Amino acid sequence: MKLTEYPVLIFDGACGTNLQLFNILPAEWNGCEGCNEFLNVTAPHHIARLHGEMLDAGAMVLETNTFGASRIVLAEYGLQDKVRDINIRAVEIARQAIDGREGRFIAGSVGPGTKLPSLGHIDVDALKTATSEQIAALLDAGVDCLIIETCQDMLQTKTALIAAFEMLEVAGLELPVLASVTIEQQGTMLVGSDIAAVVATLEPFPVLSLGLNCATGPKDMVSHVHYLSQHWPGRISVIPNQGMPEVVDGKTHYPLTPEDFAEQMWRFVTRQGVSIVGGCCGTSPGHIAALAARLKDTTPARREVIQ
Repeated sequence: MKLTEYPVLIFDGACGTNLQLFNILPAEWNGCEGCNEFLNVTAPHHIARLHGEMLDAGAMVLETNTFGASRIVLAEYGLQDKVRDINIRAVEIARQAIDGREGRFIAGSVGPGTKLPSLGHIDVDALKTATSEQIAALLDAGVDCLIIETCQDMLQTKTALIAAFEMLEVAGLELPVLASVTIEQQGTMLVGSDIAAVVATLEPFPVLSLGLNCATGPKDMVSHVHYLSQHWPGRISVIPNQGMPEVVDGKTHYPLTPEDFAEQMWRFVTRQGVSIVGGCCGTSPGHIAALAARLKDTTPARREVIQ
């Protein structure tokens, strides 16, 4: 079956917060500590381990370890000339982890970068050029879909989507593109757009899905998911954090147990018609295992979209 034919797609869990739990040696960072994407080259066994744990838990879609693998972000580590190597290696690691398992797919992860055009950090042309470069490498390496995620600025989001569809045309490919925005706890994206503005802005783009990820846990996404359920005609994705982070004994702690996380996500699927789910910051293989178990044989609720 094609990725688009599955009634429910389960994405994997967190990358960064899980890697923080691994024993990554100083030498493996090769002087670029904090650049998780460089581990694709310097210590791929860590990324392969994480992918394997997520697959064993029941994840159907692996996101590549490329969230910050554009020229813009990599330049902060002096790695701007490694864009192609890092992105291609990321896809290879994911493909090797899947190792022929049926019904498993690779999503090329494209994050927002560290410079937002609406805030004057970068001009649109430079952003588009960098995003196109990254996407071209992901497509050449053979991803099954693209996810433009953690979008915090509608101008950045539109620029990334335009780059994605242009690169697909150049490559002669027809692959699903998913868009996922980040709504902060105050109810808007970082630069102020609410979910209604997101829907109106992205309606012209032929994306497979529109949804939410990061910033909050499932509870704080309820009203936004309800709006999408009524107003977005395509598929809906929900990929939240493991609840709102707390500081416990000086360390960041995410409170939701795997069971609580899975139950809240089950409600999105069975009540709001969400059909793409997964986990963002804090979510472990245990959370994905609980999610997969809770959603076994579950069918998304039918939706009546208001025209």
